[in-house]
Amino acid sequence: MTSTSAEIPQNQQGNPGTINVEALRQAVNSSFDRTVASLKDLVAIPGIAWPSFDPAQLERSADAVAELVRAAGIEDVQILRCDKEDGTPGGPAVVARRQAAPGKPTILLYAHHDVQPPGDSALWESEPFTAEERNGRLYGRGAADDKAGIMAHLAAHAAVAEVLGSGFGLGVTFFFEGEEEAGSPTFRTFLETHRELLRADVIVVADSSNWKVGVPALTTSLRGLVDGTFEVRVLEHAVHSGMFGGPVLDAPTLLSRLIATLHDDDGNVAVAGLVARDEVDVDLTEAEYRADASVLNGVRLAGSGTIASRLWTKPALSIIGIDAPAVDVASNTLIPSARAKFSMRLAPGQDPQSAMDAMRQHVESHAPFGARVTFTPGESGNAFSTDTTSPAARIAMWALGESWGVKAVEMGIGGSIPFIADLTEMYPEVQILVTGVEDPDSRAHSANESLHLEDFRHAVLAEALMLARLNAEGLGG
Repeated sequence: MTSTSAEIPQNQQGNPGTINVEALRQAVNSSFDRTVASLKDLVAIPGIAWPSFDPAQLERSADAVAELVRAAGIEDVQILRCDKEDGTPGGPAVVARRQAAPGKPTILLYAHHDVQPPGDSALWESEPFTAEERNGRLYGRGAADDKAGIMAHLAAHAAVAEVLGSGFGLGVTFFFEGEEEAGSPTFRTFLETHRELLRADVIVVADSSNWKVGVPALTTSLRGLVDGTFEVRVLEHAVHSGMFGGPVLDAPTLLSRLIATLHDDDGNVAVAGLVARDEVDVDLTEAEYRADASVLNGVRLAGSGTIASRLWTKPALSIIGIDAPAVDVASNTLIPSARAKFSMRLAPGQDPQSAMDAMRQHVESHAPFGARVTFTPGESGNAFSTDTTSPAARIAMWALGESWGVKAVEMGIGGSIPFIADLTEMYPEVQILVTGVEDPDSRAHSANESLHLEDFRHAVLAEALMLARLNAEGLGG
């Protein structure tokens, strides 16, 4: 885009308006090196909310984020937490507010400062907690997921405050969670405790991805999630495999046969009663998916329908853990029991409890050779769909397209953000937008996590444009 201002068509954005795009772009660009430097400082803090990691680092992470917010001119900054069910404290969340001027809406900007563990250091090409720039990308744990989300929020706010000055009356609440990667165990309690503090008209969750490098996206659907375990037992105790092997099959073998019933011959989920649709606006090619997912040559893709529908609007079922003796310590015995943990992603429109019931019924009714099957339900979370006709969504799509200079894509994500269901329940009238700074090669949660720096710059400008539009026009469109 070369214009210094952007006219918003009546049929796309409601009331026409003029935003000084070039002034915001210059403000973002002039501070971008400082933004990246602050991001590098955050990456250096290994704040991990898992019990097996040093909690002092998580506290240090929250303190650093709070200081960045104060440096941005926000005076009302708090570090808050709620206790878990076992009485231990939850992760520290940074909450900061600037009050709305009369007649202006309030926007809540969410991201999380805790990160995934680094995993095997041998798989990293650079130190996980030392941010390193290579070929236009910034590498490091949390560089993309989700410390870049924090910096995008802060940098966008700073750019709008600089350009608009006293004319910036939009209410802004920053909510930087400190336990998302640990499953947000106190999120619902936190919302209930601080319901009025966090109340807003629009919520932006910056924890997703763009379509690809150079093409922005608004995430308009997320799959739901249920997980749990099922155990197969055939003997009261282990017995000698030579003395007793033959008439009875061991538990790992029968568990394998049960797992095999979960998909049909084409790889579609074979659990009856699940919602599945083949309706998507955009699609991935098989070559793109293979490259993004690092699928080995010769491995045939599973399922039917479009690639995108298999990722976004159909269920996916994975076995993510098996309890059986490890090979290195295996003895010549018939194993009496074996257990598997499953993770099932749910299409939008699927009730999680119905999906859990369907999974239970399937494994119990497919017990191989009459083995005793015990099903134990785990966590569950609802799917999410954006109302793409809402004023906030239309403003976001305009802002993304204006910043990148190409039309933004409405895309789904195969993953889940279960706490969004809590937000919709607590604030049913709120307009929720899911944005992000990642791309298909960001490798969040994996070794060599990275952020595409030019797309990060675009993400900051897009959010600044959105804030400026909401400040100018509110949600009346």
